[in-house]
Amino acid sequence: MSVSRRIVLKTGAAALAASALPVGLATTPVWAKSALNMGEVKIDVLSDGNLRLPVKGVIPDAPADELAALLKKYNLPTDTLEPDCNLTLMRDGKNTVLFDVGAGANFMPSAGKIGAAMEEFGLDPSDVTHVVFTHAHPDHLWGLMDDFDEPVFPEAEYMISKTEWDYWIDPTTVDKINEARKSFAAGAKRNLESIEDKITRFNFGEEILPGIQALSSVGHTPGHTSFEIRSGSESLVVIGDAIANHAVAFEKPGWRSGSDQDGEQGITTRKMLLDRLASEKMHLVGFHLPYPGIGYAEKKDGAYRFVAA
Repeated sequence: MSVSRRIVLKTGAAALAASALPVGLATTPVWAKSALNMGEVKIDVLSDGNLRLPVKGVIPDAPADELAALLKKYNLPTDTLEPDCNLTLMRDGKNTVLFDVGAGANFMPSAGKIGAAMEEFGLDPSDVTHVVFTHAHPDHLWGLMDDFDEPVFPEAEYMISKTEWDYWIDPTTVDKINEARKSFAAGAKRNLESIEDKITRFNFGEEILPGIQALSSVGHTPGHTSFEIRSGSESLVVIGDAIANHAVAFEKPGWRSGSDQDGEQGITTRKMLLDRLASEKMHLVGFHLPYPGIGYAEKKDGAYRFVAA
C-alpha cells in the first residue's frame, strides 16, 4: 500500500497566511487531494472545507482539567474546533465511488468546497458512478443538489443503509428529534426524497459493491455506516463520523460525543471500531480527522492514538 500527497491552497497569499497560524489553527485548503493505492484500487481524499464547532457542544461532559490538558497536548483551541471535512473517492477501473457529498452551500460558509476540489482534481461530477452515504447529517448530505435543485452528480447511483433511510424519511422524526437537530431532520428528508427513485437501501454486513462491505457503526446516527474496502490482502475502512476527531475520540473513546444522537451507543461503537482497527492494523479514512484523514489507529498503554499515513 502506497500513499502520495498533494495539497494546494487557492493562492500563494493564502498559503503564507496559513503558515503563519499556530499549529491546530491552520485553515483547510480549498482544494486538496491525497492518493493511497491498494493494488487495482485507488483512494483519493477531496476536501469539502471545514466546520466550526464549539468545544462544549462537541465534548460536553469531559472533566474540564483533563479536557484542557488533552486539547493543549494536540495544540487545539479550547473554545472552537475547526474539523476538516474529508470526502473519500474510490476508483477501481470500473466504478468511481464517492463516500458522502459534503455540505453544499447552505450549511456553513467554511464548508461546501467539493466543487473546487473536484475541479482541481480534474474530475467532473458526471464521472461519479456511485454515491455511498455514511449517514444523513448536513455536512455529509446537503451537497447533493445544486442551487437549481438539480443533482450535483447526475449519473450516480445512490446507496444508504436501510436503517438510516427509514429514520430520516419518517415524517415523525422531525417532531421526535431534539430542537437543535430539527433542521437536520427536515433537510435530510428533503434531500433523500429528491433521489428516492435512484437510491438503493442496503443492510449491514452486505457487500454493496465489489470489494466494499457495509459495517454497522451506529450511535452517531441510528443507521450510521462505515465501509471496509478490500483489494487483495489490503484493506481500508471509511469510518465517517464514528470516530470524529484525532484527539479526544482516540485517547478518550469513553467520553460522550455531543454530536452523537445516542451517546452511549456511540461510545460502544467507537471502542469496538478502534479495537478492530488497531488489532488488525487496518488503514482508515476519517471524515473529520486532520486532512487528508488517512492513517491508522495504534494502541499503547491502554489508550489509542491516530497515526497519519
